[in-house]
Amino acid sequence: MTSNENFDPPARAALWFESALLDTGWARSVRVGVVGGRIGEVACDVAPQPGDEIGAVAVAGLANLHSHAFQRGMAGLAEVRGPAGDSFWTWRDVMYRFLERLGPDEVEAVAAMAYVEMLESGFTRVGEFHYLHHDPYGRRYADPAEMAARIAAAAAATGVGLTLLPAFYAHAGFGGLAPNAGQKRFVNDIDGFAALLAASRRACAALPDAVVGLAPHSLRAVTPEELGLLVELAGAGPIHIHIAEQVKEVDDCLAWAGRRPVEWLLEAAPVDGRWCLVHATHLIEREVEALARSGAVAGLCPITEANLGDGLFPLLAYKAAGGALGVGSDSNVLIDAAEELRLLEYGQRLTLRARNVAADGPGRSTGADLYRAAAAGGARALGAPGGLSVGASADIVGLNRDHPSLSGRSDDALLDSWVFAGRHGAVDAVWRAGRRVVSQGRHHARSEIARRYAGTLKKVLA
Repeated sequence: MTSNENFDPPARAALWFESALLDTGWARSVRVGVVGGRIGEVACDVAPQPGDEIGAVAVAGLANLHSHAFQRGMAGLAEVRGPAGDSFWTWRDVMYRFLERLGPDEVEAVAAMAYVEMLESGFTRVGEFHYLHHDPYGRRYADPAEMAARIAAAAAATGVGLTLLPAFYAHAGFGGLAPNAGQKRFVNDIDGFAALLAASRRACAALPDAVVGLAPHSLRAVTPEELGLLVELAGAGPIHIHIAEQVKEVDDCLAWAGRRPVEWLLEAAPVDGRWCLVHATHLIEREVEALARSGAVAGLCPITEANLGDGLFPLLAYKAAGGALGVGSDSNVLIDAAEELRLLEYGQRLTLRARNVAADGPGRSTGADLYRAAAAGGARALGAPGGLSVGASADIVGLNRDHPSLSGRSDDALLDSWVFAGRHGAVDAVWRAGRRVVSQGRHHARSEIARRYAGTLKKVLA
């Protein structure tokens, strides 16, 4: 599981589906020709040919735009109440203690398990917001991108598409506060980060369609001067940043700069379609409208945001302003693409005491509109054009028409039922760059990857 040679897209393949959601809408009897991992041809109302792989319902794979893969190993370990009330900040202390036990082998094993579960749920590309760079003492590895190379190896072993986002982290709070002991494995100066970024690009070079961007961790962790230099280092690649996740973060930013975090960032940085603002939970009206106008993608992680008690993103106002969005699994406490969409809608329903909040208008399907928005926004945020159209990567999710929740449905009703009623088994097959990696809901390498993961966690938690 340590070789980038594990994933090899087929030179040529052809897939045929009874129905498929193309960029132009639903179509019947669809044949998808794959060349070098990308869609070379789409034909509708045609019969399958000898040698074609046959499926029932095809939709484009979703992009998971925000993941910290190593946190999959601590899922469920921060659910014990502390002595003085719990919050995101006490959860972070648990996370810091957990990561002290992880070396390169452990990170690779945990990431591979997370990526298997992503693919099985319908995520076909992951944005790995990667900040665990150094050894447990805060020392650089001989290869500064040792940990990034292990993320790339896990992606190669599972086949998931990878957008690697090495994170720059230098400070513990607004105004350039010195980092604390729990952050020593994250910290770089600009020169050290530039070397790490170059090494990360080399580590991903063997993956056929990897993208490398970067991530200023948060406005807490970078100074304005450092942020400007990072934008230059990013070039044309994606730029992701945690922002406005917690009320304390907003209050601290106001105390530091007299501006709210999103407001400050939009004024101070050239935020455009390359950017993904992760969480952006606590916005006021003018920030909602400005973020939508910027072209940046709001990176929403409803499962993690609920688990951490972050709050709810103002989805209705943001969609009304024409804002782009995508979803991510963040802490990986539970990995489920449909559940991210379901919880995104349900949070709004509970707050607004209304139904079908995310539907784009009368007669529109809520699950289908959420899916389309997340697919488009996620692909943009990860720098990898998606969809079932010529030129896109052949990243395809096959739904099980015989699943009890999908029986008798067609077209958008299939997506509504997958998002709001489907559970295990609704995703039957997944192709990544034209190669089938999931069959009957199970990743082809699950047994070996799960065995290694279990052995790793037994040692880590001993």
